[in-house]
Amino acid sequence: MATLDRMDLRLRSLHLLEGQRMAQRLFAHVISARVITPGRSEREVDDRIALIAQEVFGVRAGLVGRRFVRSGPNTLVGGRWPNRVIGGQDVVVLDFESLLAPYETGFARTVAVGDGPERRRLVSDLAVVADAARAAFRSDETITGRRLHTEMRTLAAETGLTLGSWHVGRLTGTPPATHAETTRPEAFIGPDNDRPLRRTLEEGWRAHWILEIHLVDHRHGNAGVHTELLDLV
Repeated sequence: MATLDRMDLRLRSLHLLEGQRMAQRLFAHVISARVITPGRSEREVDDRIALIAQEVFGVRAGLVGRRFVRSGPNTLVGGRWPNRVIGGQDVVVLDFESLLAPYETGFARTVAVGDGPERRRLVSDLAVVADAARAAFRSDETITGRRLHTEMRTLAAETGLTLGSWHVGRLTGTPPATHAETTRPEAFIGPDNDRPLRRTLEEGWRAHWILEIHLVDHRHGNAGVHTELLDLV
């Protein structure tokens, strides 16, 4: 196992936190500028977000053709999704994963357009489950990926929703994964990870985690996502 000094560890933590704060600032800019407006297409909103990122942070590389926005039934689609116009009663997911490279943002939020109660409830439930995940992590120094995943699955069921992914988080530096059989279980907060989340990795780094809550409302044909750093905020 590699040995890293405290300065290395501190700088890495600060780098992750800075990426998170930049993503939060970008999200605040997007909301205050009313970028998410019924009648605009997802691609139009994508372009406006890219422009804001460039204006606020000077980000240029990697933005051309990048998709950040899913709305309505597209929130249920994996991989590539068709462009659609945002409706007046939609759920909209903003996913800033890798937007602010070289920072690892691990940041996504869900916005309810219109006053539909079921959509606003989905957004509220996402925040409740995310807060509960953080509380569970903080209250148990030895919590494993399996145990936290079980708690999140139970809490999601209590809200009447279901988890939309086989895991609820991943190690920083680990690419998003859609299939459990193609991943290293210890790198995800999932049912097969029986290792403590608080641990030192073989490379000598402290393990830092990105929480990824994905809730599906099958009844109304929507899904929402809440993604952020788990252990540093």
